[in-house]
Amino acid sequence: MPPKPAKPACPVCGKPASALHTPFCGQGCRDRDLLQWLGEGYRLPGPPADERDFAGNEDE
Repeated sequence: MPPKPAKPACPVCGKPASALHTPFCGQGCRDRDLLQWLGEGYRLPGPPADERDFAGNEDE
């Protein structure tokens, strides 16, 4: 008989994930992760943005 796959862990705290809040263990970790995204806590390195890209379309 093959072994059962391990229950996934919460990516924030490492506790077992809840079926209701998958992949998180609960609402607290789910909210904490959302706040990281909204507060730009998760970022990918890259070149600085060119200010002209954000200046708007005033010329058009």
